[in-house]
Amino acid sequence: MARLFKNQITGTFISAAMVLLLLSCTGEPDATVVDFSDRIIVARPSDGRQEDAHFKVAVGSIISAQETVVYYHELLEYLAEKLGREIQLVQRKTYREINQLISAGQIDLAFICSGPYASGREKFGFEALAMPRVRGSHLYQSYLIVNKDGPIQTLADLRGRTFAFTDTESNTGKLVPTYWLGLEGERPVDFFDKTIYTYSHDNSIKAVALSLVDGAAVNGQVWEYYQHRDPIFSAKTRVIRKSEPFGNPPVVASSRLPSQMKDRMRDLLYNMHQDPQGEKILEKLMIDRFIEPIEGCYNPILAMKKKNETAGKKLR
Repeated sequence: MARLFKNQITGTFISAAMVLLLLSCTGEPDATVVDFSDRIIVARPSDGRQEDAHFKVAVGSIISAQETVVYYHELLEYLAEKLGREIQLVQRKTYREINQLISAGQIDLAFICSGPYASGREKFGFEALAMPRVRGSHLYQSYLIVNKDGPIQTLADLRGRTFAFTDTESNTGKLVPTYWLGLEGERPVDFFDKTIYTYSHDNSIKAVALSLVDGAAVNGQVWEYYQHRDPIFSAKTRVIRKSEPFGNPPVVASSRLPSQMKDRMRDLLYNMHQDPQGEKILEKLMIDRFIEPIEGCYNPILAMKKKNETAGKKLR
């Protein structure tokens, strides 16, 4: 029987009250990595024949590893059943690691952030197969959030404060707030007293809710999801700014995946909402349906990235 195959999953348990702060290797001297709650590490794909029989699917760290298993489990089980193959869930802490695995052909399919897709589709050989339509829209925004009970009202009020980014490659969690600062002639390293990397949007929401940081930029859809389904942390935060809309994070395939399999996956995703079982799974994820990717929706991300690079050179 087809099933989701989670290879050698190991849990490391860290309570939110005992947050582990580690020095970052991102090149930003004041940046810190913060890790929350249960961390699930999935073993790296091996070169053995048995592993090659699995259809390898990666989920970028849009949400934390534990939350990914919880919320994507049914979706991946569904795809495994329809494909008639076992699916191996592959997770990594950073978007960059997922990009490299796709490029190397070590994973077949991935749910990735819009930022890495827009900037890396040619370099890493991404091919977008589908994009989700969420709450009637194929677009999403970055939300700038602060603690609900705090005094901060604007981005300017965060000067000299502590700020959480999600990932160095994240559109909503790094690129957008950097762009906002650039418009004011500022850089994160100069504007904030300290920055940390949480490596998932739910972790950034927790960091703000628990007053571990003063502000964060997060994927608006993730914030809205928790606000509607599990607001224990999101309800303790407040949205003070929203970005322009961008194309929803796509489902991409490796360039090495056979065309026949790509077509089969497209058909599965595009018609999932018409299947009662598939519709229930999508409803839990607050996804209306999967649609054909609209490439033009990702162009604003590239334009913003170029402006950031130009502004960064001027401010050095």
